[in-house]
Amino acid sequence: MGFEEIFDTSYKRVISDSKNGVSFFDAFYAEFLDIDEEIAKRFANTDMTVQQSMLKKSFYSLFAFYASGQADDAIRSIAERHNHKNLDIKPEFYDQWLECLILTLRQYDDGFSDDVELAWRLVMTPGITYMKFKYDKNN
Repeated sequence: MGFEEIFDTSYKRVISDSKNGVSFFDAFYAEFLDIDEEIAKRFANTDMTVQQSMLKKSFYSLFAFYASGQADDAIRSIAERHNHKNLDIKPEFYDQWLECLILTLRQYDDGFSDDVELAWRLVMTPGITYMKFKYDKNN
């Protein structure tokens, strides 16, 4: 099984299950908001239902970027919205985001393994690199 298929299978497992009534995305945001006070402040007035919906969509954008190697309109729009001129999502936040994602994945995916972790990192990292690169660029 290739890494794309491993990622896809794992993703389906984590979004279709909850632990003690807590969804994967709820658990992820609890971890992410707890990791850094500045991150928590940025989400203080955020509708987390809307935020989780956007996160689900951005997973598809990150996967598409990984699969195609090209930035489509969706990932370009996300990068612009997160750059220093707009939401000012600092590049180091993406590393924290990924580590919280992997931590949550470890807790929620009953099939978690080194290959599953690597698949998620391989799929997410190209898009994260793109976002970090575009943080202070004018285009």
